Amino acid sequence: MSTGGADKSGSGGGGGAVKTPSDFLKSIRGRPVVVKLNSGVDYRGILACLDGYMNIAMEQTEEYVNGQLKNKYGDAFIRGNNVLYISTSKQAVTDGA
Repeated sequence: MSTGGADKSGSGGGGGAVKTPSDFLKSIRGRPVVVKLNSGVDYRGILACLDGYMNIAMEQTEEYVNGQLKNKYGDAFIRGNNVLYISTSKQAVTDGA
C-alpha cells in the first residue's frame, strides 16, 4: 500500500544518476560563476572554494549593480548568508580586456 517508491522515481529522468546540490557545487569549482546576493548585486568570477555555510571565495571577481560593471577585485570573499544563488556563467569573465 506504500506509494513512496513511485514518488522518488517520478522525475522523468529515466534512471539517470541523481546529482545533488553538493555534487553540483563540487563540479563547478574552478569554473566561472555568477553569485547573486539578496541585495540584487551580482559577482562574476572564478569559484575558488566554498564551505558548508555557502561562504564563497572567488578570483578575478567583477561586481555588477543593475547589470553594470562597478568594480573589479582580484580575490573576493562572500559571506554565505548573503547569497541568493550561484549559477554557472555562460560567458567568459573577461571578454579580452
